[in-house]
Amino acid sequence: MATEVENKPAVAAVVSEEKVEQPAATAAAATAAAPASAAEKPVAAATDAAAGGDDKKVAGGDEKPAAAAGEGGDAGAAAGGEGGEAATSSDAAAPAKKEKEVKPTVHKANFEKDVVYLYQFTRTPMLPSISPFCLKVETWLRLAGLKYENIDHKLKLRSKKGQLPFVEVNGEEIADSTIIMKELAQRYDKDLDAALTQEQRNIAHAMISMLENHLIWVVLSWRSKNTEQMLKGYKINLQHALGSRLPNALLSFFFKFQFSRKCFQGAKKVKAQGLGVHKPEEIEEFGRKDLKVLSELLADKPFFFGDEPTTLDCVAFSVLAQIHFILDEVKYGLKEFMQENCPNLVGHVSRIKERCFPDWEDICTKLDLNAHIPKPEPETKENKEGADTEKTAEQEKNESEKELEKDNSNEKTEKKEEKAEKVEENKEKEEAAAAK
Repeated sequence: MATEVENKPAVAAVVSEEKVEQPAATAAAATAAAPASAAEKPVAAATDAAAGGDDKKVAGGDEKPAAAAGEGGDAGAAAGGEGGEAATSSDAAAPAKKEKEVKPTVHKANFEKDVVYLYQFTRTPMLPSISPFCLKVETWLRLAGLKYENIDHKLKLRSKKGQLPFVEVNGEEIADSTIIMKELAQRYDKDLDAALTQEQRNIAHAMISMLENHLIWVVLSWRSKNTEQMLKGYKINLQHALGSRLPNALLSFFFKFQFSRKCFQGAKKVKAQGLGVHKPEEIEEFGRKDLKVLSELLADKPFFFGDEPTTLDCVAFSVLAQIHFILDEVKYGLKEFMQENCPNLVGHVSRIKERCFPDWEDICTKLDLNAHIPKPEPETKENKEGADTEKTAEQEKNESEKELEKDNSNEKTEKKEEKAEKVEENKEKEEAAAAK
């Protein structure tokens, strides 16, 4: 299974395809102060996304059904007891038992038929998701042409497996990026690999395994050892990512603290996987070899198996984008190597981006999770225009009335002046007559 860790908004998107474990509060954080604990909790969620954020567990360990349900707000669903408690003896004696309403087991209760609801992390200014597994599913949905809507997991909504990404479709949950794509392809007849030969399918399987079980770990290793560079490289705004009003400086402090703690566990996994025992330059060399293999397989073709993208193209894009779309000011050896020695991979990333994400600019500038969904025209627009027209007519009427009043006033003034002149004239005549 691919090693995915997509369950928290900024650091666990690359660790393993197990559930993302809810980070436990450390003794230091618990005893320090209440505000610290409050700040650390959402930051803990953020660390998982930055680590790669995928369908698996960062710290390892078995999932407790009750805990998983609590994390997703579906305690009843996890326990399998949506219908209520067991019947009592008095219930059994009753002649008729009223059936209790069965509550939905999904987060999106008012779902629309055949719309795929994708739960994933928030956007970043550099690319749609720093979780390769979230980006992988969204890219596949766009290539498959399925109607979907992104749902912000709000740092707590997860699948019953404890994973991100996961989807809900027609009231059913599907978790794990690979299983999501497989299930939806079967349901809606959207197999991107339908035209591939068995040999090509075997090659695709091997390359996907390399990408998700090796190259992603190389990226995770760099992220875990360069926290500040990672935040800068993807222009991550922790206030937006965590939905917090706390100052970025404070959030950054807790993020680094939590990330370091998570990375201690992540480092154990990297070491167990085999990469962790090597030096950073040796790990980077492993990544270079992976990129070289991909580059030679792609050659001068637009996509790995010809003129149309397949599942391998989705996976490759989702991983290579994590390397390519890092801010140029941040020096990252794999990015420089890919640009200088694997320009065809850079071209591949650009082709998938142009084909699948025509709304890339809106996504990265507005951080809009659903930039692909047309926004309805403001309801007040027509009313406003009508009001403006009515207001203009009223203004013209008022101005006409004012002008008329002004004319009448001027006319009255003129008449008064004429009357005063006649009175003065008559008075002068009377005085002249009296003088004679």
